[in-house]
Amino acid sequence: MPTPQALVDHALDVSTADHCVVLLEHSSSANLRWANNTLTTNGAMTSLRVTVVSIVDGGRGRSAGVLTQTATTPGQVADMVARAEAVAREAAPADDAADIASGSAATDWARPPSTTGIDVFAEFARDLGQVFGQARASDQLRYGYVEHELTTTYLATSAGLRLRHEQPTGHVGMTAKPADLSTSAWVGQATEDFSDVSVPALDAELVRRIGWAARKIELPAGRYETLLPPAAVADLTLYAYFVASGRDAHEGQTVFSAPGGGTKIGQRVARPGVRLHSDPHLAGLSALPFVATSASTSVESVFDNGLQVQPVDWVGDGTLRALATSRHTSQLTGLPLTPPVDNLVLTVEGGGGSVDDLAASSDRALLLTCLWYIRQVDPQTLLLTGLTRDGVYLVEGGEVVGAVNNFRFNESPIDLLSRFTEAGQTQRSFSREWGDEFPRTATPSVRIPDFNMSSVSQAN
Repeated sequence: MPTPQALVDHALDVSTADHCVVLLEHSSSANLRWANNTLTTNGAMTSLRVTVVSIVDGGRGRSAGVLTQTATTPGQVADMVARAEAVAREAAPADDAADIASGSAATDWARPPSTTGIDVFAEFARDLGQVFGQARASDQLRYGYVEHELTTTYLATSAGLRLRHEQPTGHVGMTAKPADLSTSAWVGQATEDFSDVSVPALDAELVRRIGWAARKIELPAGRYETLLPPAAVADLTLYAYFVASGRDAHEGQTVFSAPGGGTKIGQRVARPGVRLHSDPHLAGLSALPFVATSASTSVESVFDNGLQVQPVDWVGDGTLRALATSRHTSQLTGLPLTPPVDNLVLTVEGGGGSVDDLAASSDRALLLTCLWYIRQVDPQTLLLTGLTRDGVYLVEGGEVVGAVNNFRFNESPIDLLSRFTEAGQTQRSFSREWGDEFPRTATPSVRIPDFNMSSVSQAN
């Protein structure tokens, strides 16, 4: 079987377009799934996804044809190139046309793709078996899923650039229920290699939460002092990041649009001391350090493939500092070129301690676990709605006294960043809603004095 580099080079060799960009992603993954205290499935997979961007210079401008599919042979790659070129020659000039990235081969270009396998879960599976036995003895059930993936990205241009990046990604989600299914508790964790994942510790937290739910408390809808753990903070903060497009804000479509036109860059959008930032080289959360996209959007362009991604403060000291742009949308908006980064970190100056510390200092508050089914209600304020899930607990006098019914909430993460009254220490987090697609987050727990639980939910 040809190497990824050989397939990429072949695509460039057979290209007759004026310019060509080839992106190849080699992914190796492994997973385990369990239910009712028993492993149910396991698997290991390898996939190869190729994107060809063919660019043709015409009298009216530069046109592009983009094709993405699985391809493992030189013949398949050559067919992709021919079809992408045919599209480019028939297409209208691209609005985002620009010179492709040039350069030379990175020092690691020749390295083969890395792979993973079921053996990455050797210690995890051993400890999980012990957890199953303990759960049966306690008349409880365990459910969950664990996955590890190694994606090696190769990017090359007809202008000589050759880039390679290796991205490890892993996560685990575990759920516990009593045998009568009267309640449930969830814990999750993101990781790069599972060396930092402790199954006994995760399960101990599940046991604690199931114990909290021995007492059931019904509460009405309303505004409550609420403690959001890092997972729930990631659930909400990521939505704000997903809409942080410079072009969309410039066109008046988002919460980052300024009244009367333009964006809110330079304006306060959060409490002083709040920092929201990304850095592709951040230890433990490292991400793709160059643009690699198969489609043009309001924040990325296929013409930008291979451009370097830089560290960026999106919010600094509570002030909006940057929004995501491509070269094209940077020109449209007058904002600096700021490609999005595949990680996100929220810190609060002076924050410290854990969500347990916040609970210990609470007279009366709700303690959430995570959120789900989050949807946007109003883009101008970024008002979101969604549901609580797998554990809402009542804290009184610094102690958890029982489990509360689920709620539907209505809140804006931007408002919350201005209204919180206390924050914990930032730690690696895993969003229940978005973690599968965006697992590289670090967030603190926060105290919200008046979180809006808009209605009672019947979801268990």
